[in-house]
Amino acid sequence: MLTRGQLTRDFSGLAVVVGLLLLVTFLPPDTSLSEVEAKGAIRACVPTAYPPLVTGDPDRPGIDIELLRAVAGELGVRLVIATNDAIGRDFNPRHWNVTRGVCEVLAGGVVNSQLTRSFLDMGPAYAQTGWAIVAPEPLDDIEGHTLGALTLISGLDRIGLASYLRRRNVTVRVVRSGEDLAAGIAGGSLDGGVTEALLAAGLAAEKDWWTAPLPAELARYDLVFGLWKGDLTLKRKIVAAFAKLEADGRLAAILERYGVEPSGVVPAL
Repeated sequence: MLTRGQLTRDFSGLAVVVGLLLLVTFLPPDTSLSEVEAKGAIRACVPTAYPPLVTGDPDRPGIDIELLRAVAGELGVRLVIATNDAIGRDFNPRHWNVTRGVCEVLAGGVVNSQLTRSFLDMGPAYAQTGWAIVAPEPLDDIEGHTLGALTLISGLDRIGLASYLRRRNVTVRVVRSGEDLAAGIAGGSLDGGVTEALLAAGLAAEKDWWTAPLPAELARYDLVFGLWKGDLTLKRKIVAAFAKLEADGRLAAILERYGVEPSGVVPAL
C-alpha cells in the first residue's frame, strides 16, 4: 500500500509533467520552413569572398555557393545570396549585423564549435578545417620564424593557436585580410602565414606555394551552415537535402571540384 508521502510525491511529479506539457502548447509555432516555401526563396548570408567557399567567380562560385544552390533546388525554392563583408573580415558575429530578417542561413566559413553553437544552430557537416600554415617553400620547423596571422573565421580556437605559436618562439604579425597576408609573404616581410586551412589551401593553389595543417594538438572543426536556433522544420529539410546530395554523389563532386575532401555528412537534429 502506498503511503501518504509516496502518493504526494507521485502526484507532485505528475503535476510537473503536466505543467511542462501545458507550457509547450504556449510556445510559438516553428514556421521557418513554411515561410521559406511561401516566399519561394531561401536567403543566405555569406562573406564577399572567402575562397574556396565563396569566390565571387560566376564560373566557380565556391563550395558553399554550389551547395546552397543544390539545397535550394531540393527545397524547390530560389536561392538569394546576401553578401556581407564583415563576415569575412571580422571574427565577432555581433559585428555582422545579421538577423533572421536578413537571411535564414549563414555560410562561407561557419564551423561547428562551442563558440558558434552559443548563437547558432548547426546544419550537417560536409568538410573539416582547422589552422594551417602557408609559405612559398616548405618550412620544416616554424621555430623563430616571422608569420602573418589571419584569424578572422569565427569559432576556431585563436587562444590555442596563440599559445602554440608562443611556445615555438614565433614572431606573429597580425594581418587584416588574405590580400595583406599574400602581399607580406610575397614581399618577404613574412616567412609564411597561419590561417584557416581551406583559405591557406586556396592561397597556396593560387600562388603555387606550400601549405600544411598545424599539428593535431590544435583542434579541427566541421564546416557547416549556420541556422537560427529554433528553426527546426527548416533544419530537418536541409539535413534531408544534404543526405540526398551525399547519396547521389553531388556533394563529393562539388568538394572534389575545389580539391577538398569530404568529412561525411553528419545529420544533426
